[in-house]
Amino acid sequence: MSLHVYNTLSRSVEAFVPLNAPRVRMYVCGMTIYDLCHMGHARMMMAFDVVYRWLCASGYDVTYVRNITDIDDKIIRRALDRGMAIGELTQQMIDAMHTDIGALGIAPPTHEPRATAYIPQMLSMIGTLEQRGLAYRARGGDVNFAVRKFPNYGQLSGKSIDELRAGERVAVGEGKDDPLDFVLWKAAKPEEPADAKFDSDYGPGRPGWHIECSAMSGALLGETFDIHGGGMDLQFPHHENEIAQSEGANQKPFVRYWLHNGFLNVDNEKMSKSVGNFFTIREVLQRFDGETLRFFFLRTHYRSPFNFSDTLLDEARTALRRLYGALDSVPPAPGDAPIDWTQPYAARFRVAMDDDFNTPGALAVLFEMATEVNRSRSPALARDMRALAGALGFLQQAPRDFLQGGNGLDEATIQERIEARAAAKKSKDFAAADRIRQELLAQGVQLKDGPDGTTWTRT
Repeated sequence: MSLHVYNTLSRSVEAFVPLNAPRVRMYVCGMTIYDLCHMGHARMMMAFDVVYRWLCASGYDVTYVRNITDIDDKIIRRALDRGMAIGELTQQMIDAMHTDIGALGIAPPTHEPRATAYIPQMLSMIGTLEQRGLAYRARGGDVNFAVRKFPNYGQLSGKSIDELRAGERVAVGEGKDDPLDFVLWKAAKPEEPADAKFDSDYGPGRPGWHIECSAMSGALLGETFDIHGGGMDLQFPHHENEIAQSEGANQKPFVRYWLHNGFLNVDNEKMSKSVGNFFTIREVLQRFDGETLRFFFLRTHYRSPFNFSDTLLDEARTALRRLYGALDSVPPAPGDAPIDWTQPYAARFRVAMDDDFNTPGALAVLFEMATEVNRSRSPALARDMRALAGALGFLQQAPRDFLQGGNGLDEATIQERIEARAAAKKSKDFAAADRIRQELLAQGVQLKDGPDGTTWTRT
């Protein structure tokens, strides 16, 4: 079976055939960086990190572009509120983003363009759209896209122009010829700071959000490329507008495969600051390690609704410890061997991942391997299991380091209690020895006696 993906554009699962195999060009809408990244951002980043990793593991040469929006109304307001320059705020937030997603093991993209570095390309595209009669200068200095002049508008979302009502998208009276039109260039307002304004033939201003992605993807990947990804909430209007702009300007198909990850809920409710269930990545990492959080995401298919809760994270941590426990039960096999995709476990792992990146199915294969490692004590099978997990970006720590990591008692205290237990056993005070074992277990530390002494892991 070759790789098949669900294409939002066709609303069906299709065989993945790149334009210029083995090269694959992929663009994913990244962050608007005015605040710390939250769990919804983590879900999106993780979904396309898996796509990227699996394409690479499958032998493709992937150029992965994930942009940063560093000019936006929210960014301007936040910088003003904090008395900061826009560039100072955005760099602070970009650094924080890299720290947080790095803790989750999310690989850096090939290119991470910032919108403000591509203003000339955006203006060039706007000029082309204006020449083609698809853009016009509006009252007040904005430049807008004329939606009704693009005949295929709605092809991605399945929405026809007649179904769209003015109140669903924009307020009437914004200087537009049609309420459905969207802004390409926003004229600067007098009260806005100087670093929020860019020079153009249309006057000082800044780009609209949608034109940013069209210009950056075109500059780095070409006018037509293989994969465009993002959260399901971006399907309309953002991605729909990208298609209209890009195809309107270039007169070519924009993207072959559109991939969208599902929504994130918290305890089965939509995450929202107003209901108090809003969590940043940084907050969650104070309670759970990054690899546990990564593994937690992998347990749900990227297109499915994703439910976040501490209970489910606890379950994920226990399950991940089971996998590491299997690796810890055998001595490491010498060297690193490439994955043999004809090996039965590896072949089944590949079938799962080639089925639209079915990570739950791939994890099921790893758990079968863990059971067999525990039974057979095969270092070679443990090495294969670790290699397959590496294609998804986890299970790469030394097993003992992971199993002994985490919050709770420090290692020196644990070792002192183990030595006290050993002394109690030596003096035949087995009740005291058992009491120490139970006390440690109650504090999240499990002891394991073996021929080489007592080892421990966190539960």
